[in-house]
Amino acid sequence: MAKDKEVVKEKIVWKNKTINSGHGYGLGFIGAAIYFLQHSNTFWMGVVGILKALVWPAFLVWGLLNFLKI
Repeated sequence: MAKDKEVVKEKIVWKNKTINSGHGYGLGFIGAAIYFLQHSNTFWMGVVGILKALVWPAFLVWGLLNFLKI
């Protein structure tokens, strides 16, 4: 019976960690947006920079998986 309580407690802790993990993407987006906006020369390059800031994690994971050949 004690093991069942430990398993339930571990699941709750794990669930809370996954819920709070979304903050890193927001900070990454802000950092990427600032980077791309600083390097833009025109308004439309700034718009493209914001779009790049939204999707850069997908390209990062894709490149990493290609590098590791998974």
